[in-house]
Amino acid sequence: MTSTPARTAEAAPRSAVRRVALASGIGNAIELYDFIIYGLASAIVFNQVFFVTEDPLVGTLIAFLTMGAGFLSRPLGGLVFGHFGDRLGRKSMLVITLTATGVCTFLIGLVPATAEIGLAAPFIVLALRLLQGFFMGGEQGGAFVMVTEHAPAGTKSFYGGWATGGSPLGSILGTLSFTLAASATGDAFLDWGWRLPFFASAVLVLVGLYIRLRLDESPEFTALERTDSTAAAPLVEVVGTAGMFVLAGILLNMGFNLTIFIINTFSMAFGTEALGMERSTILTAGLIGSAVHLVTCLTAAYLGDRLGMTRVMGIGTVLLIAWAFPFFWFFSSATATGATIAIVGGYAFAGIVWGPMAYWFTALFAPRFRYSGVSVSFQVGAVLGGGLSPSVSTWLLQISDGATWPISVYLVIGGLLALIGLTMGRTRIAQMQRPAVGQAAGQPPALQSSAQQPSAHRPSAQ
Repeated sequence: MTSTPARTAEAAPRSAVRRVALASGIGNAIELYDFIIYGLASAIVFNQVFFVTEDPLVGTLIAFLTMGAGFLSRPLGGLVFGHFGDRLGRKSMLVITLTATGVCTFLIGLVPATAEIGLAAPFIVLALRLLQGFFMGGEQGGAFVMVTEHAPAGTKSFYGGWATGGSPLGSILGTLSFTLAASATGDAFLDWGWRLPFFASAVLVLVGLYIRLRLDESPEFTALERTDSTAAAPLVEVVGTAGMFVLAGILLNMGFNLTIFIINTFSMAFGTEALGMERSTILTAGLIGSAVHLVTCLTAAYLGDRLGMTRVMGIGTVLLIAWAFPFFWFFSSATATGATIAIVGGYAFAGIVWGPMAYWFTALFAPRFRYSGVSVSFQVGAVLGGGLSPSVSTWLLQISDGATWPISVYLVIGGLLALIGLTMGRTRIAQMQRPAVGQAAGQPPALQSSAQQPSAHRPSAQ
């Protein structure tokens, strides 16, 4: 009689769980910081520094396309790091991805302008962006897996919220760094001031590495190694035994990313170029919105353990759908109040979806191929959603002569796709969260609750 590898896993000490949760949050903060500063630079700087055209809106569209290119390499990164994360361990992959991502961000800040070195400049930026996306592809999924595999049953959504909460924190840091750089450098911002946030990323990476290098390996992966049960071909097992859950994850994250990157990236270009608003006005609204996003994210993660993740995330998705048209009604007023209401509302509702998402993704897949399953499904959804939405929105604005209702329809479609993904994973999520009821009544933590997914390739208790 052979017991499952996950059932031999020992619960991590509470202090270790908190340390891993902090490390995962910092890693995601750095990832979002890097994306926010690139997104903001794409909206207000790169069309004048690297992608220079006669029509500034066309230059912005090209800059957004390079941002999307960074998403294109993320599934490949998710596949590669997911494979080795399932074969060799979660910790080592997360150290590599964090370091390499930070190096790429720092180097983007060093690239000379097109006026100095010609067409080589935008091509270097594009190459670094592709590399950055590749390494990011293995970061977020691995962070989700690491923290939720350490957390005891009944608290996995909550501690997973520390990882997802890192994203709004990174958004705050990224937006704040751009605001401070613009304020401090004034007229020199377009010359060299915009580079300062890219250089500052190195400090965040060093802090993250210091914490991450002190972590223990995931208890569930350690149990797999101890019983020689790691997957030889994780992606093959994912496709063969959990294909429906991969599709569910793609749809959920596609809808979510579509929305969040319109809120935090496209809105900057729309406000400054289409509405003539001050850059500082939208940056301030983004700061307030990110702070609200952090609060709703952590609150939703906490409620996910008590009310069920599907219910909590479903409520957030419906609210995002309902906000699709009011978002642009308020924003199009071209006032600080209107823009703030639009962005804060969008961020608040997005946080309800985002908070429990770390455990939602990891709960879909068995431990032996979890890193691969989470990374691939999450990153493909990110490409189809966040990688395209700023460019698609800019294009819709152009062909509709400035009308915003097509973008609102686009947001509604994204929300509906997310609801379909939630529905597809509903039964699986309910099965995974059910043991938490007994744990809340006083039973000891049961790490085995995250490993009950059947697989023809793993031993099972008979």
